[in-house]
Amino acid sequence: MGRPSAPLLDTGRITTAALALVGDSGGFTIPLLAKKLGVSPSSLYNHVSGRDEIVELLRERAMSEVELPPHGLDWRETVAQIARAYRDSYARYPRLIPLLTEHAVNSAHAFGMYNALADALSEADFGPTDVLNIITVLDSFVLGSALDLAAPEAPWRPSVEVGTALRAALDTASSKASRSDEAFEYGLRALLAGFDPLLDR
Repeated sequence: MGRPSAPLLDTGRITTAALALVGDSGGFTIPLLAKKLGVSPSSLYNHVSGRDEIVELLRERAMSEVELPPHGLDWRETVAQIARAYRDSYARYPRLIPLLTEHAVNSAHAFGMYNALADALSEADFGPTDVLNIITVLDSFVLGSALDLAAPEAPWRPSVEVGTALRAALDTASSKASRSDEAFEYGLRALLAGFDPLLDR
């Protein structure tokens, strides 16, 4: 029997298969991943060191889709552009988010994004503590917004009594995508306005 013309495995194929499993069930195991790829579990270890490395390959795949803005923009525009690209990327892989939050970040593309944020904020005269806080808040906001895009079309279906004020608010909701986009931009404006006074301290 001849040798295959291309290798059965490489990190790209492993990442794609793992991403499909996460999309289906929210996670993956080495045995399931090997079964999906049609190889033995031991074969995977010729290409990756283990589950932790595969998780980082998944993060790298998602983060590689975050396009960074050019250097030299106003810090607000830099933060806004990165936040939008970051959300759009993870909105494609919402079931990946809980898995990634269980692991410390060790992705070149992720650190490229964090470096761009830190540089823009530092150049705007935010102190190191504020830079870290802003990046942490932005992470929470963006990932939560990405999860919201994966929510049901009607995310609120109360079976309990709803107050008049909340009912009036719920009645203003448009389609899921529009509602989520509007809320994201509303929240982004609020965050940027809230960060501004930190520069005056």
